[in-house]
Amino acid sequence: MSVFTDPFDRLMDDLQETARPQREWVDGRGLLLIAGHFLSGVGAGGWAFSSALGFLPGEITSLIVVGLGGLAHLLFLGRPERFWRMVRVRSSWVGRGFVGLNILMAAGVVSLALRATGLGGGGWASAVWGLSLVGAGIVMLYKGNVYAVCRAIPFWNSSLLPVLYVAYALRGGTALLLLFLPWTPLSADHGLIEVLELWIGLSAGVCILFYLTIMANSSVGARRSVEDLLRGRVAAAFYGGVVAVGFVIPVAIGLLNAVTPVSMGVLALVGLASLVGDFYVKYAIAKAGRYLPHVYQAR
Repeated sequence: MSVFTDPFDRLMDDLQETARPQREWVDGRGLLLIAGHFLSGVGAGGWAFSSALGFLPGEITSLIVVGLGGLAHLLFLGRPERFWRMVRVRSSWVGRGFVGLNILMAAGVVSLALRATGLGGGGWASAVWGLSLVGAGIVMLYKGNVYAVCRAIPFWNSSLLPVLYVAYALRGGTALLLLFLPWTPLSADHGLIEVLELWIGLSAGVCILFYLTIMANSSVGARRSVEDLLRGRVAAAFYGGVVAVGFVIPVAIGLLNAVTPVSMGVLALVGLASLVGDFYVKYAIAKAGRYLPHVYQAR
């Protein structure tokens, strides 16, 4: 019986607030959507870096991660067998993301197959690889835009959000490569990956600070979302997952490594902490979303 009464009671509680929290894209089945955005972003970023470095384990893992992201998206749908209806490229960022994900998967697999058969040095191989990067770019770009076009949720309705999601997808890609360091050396200098990870991590931190500053001085709904993040119902996820694990630990170890080189295992820990932080960024932003106030004068 509680299955039917709890959502009703919760809805009644939510309606008593000035700006109702959104729960569809984060609670229950909504966690699959967060997982899908996280996995597809990490996979797309991982493919971009690992294919540029010619790091085969990273390329294969990235495509698997992207595939898992696509599966999470399908499981989020109420009727997965109707997935094809989301393909509305001209009017929907969800449709563009779906197309981009399929381009990345198909071109990525063909690119790996061409190299495995000794045909990876021709013009066609370069064209296919370039197409895979286009797909990866679309995947990194669409997620932030899916949120940013939601005018009913002021906290998401910002042109800065797509930039933030791209930055975290790139950081997730470098973090994924760091996980391989203890077992498989990269063909490129791993110091380059460390610097990239640290630089993108700092940039993403600045983006979040800038984003929250703008939203804190925006509409009532956006200000309530910022309050949720800083001292409300999402504060534990924000301070614990985003700030402590996802920002302080990677930056602190990165700066320590600049002074005294740390082991490959510790660098892998940086990658793991960054990935945890990336997940919680997406979770916290989705969880903090609130609809426009019911009362028009309060908007």
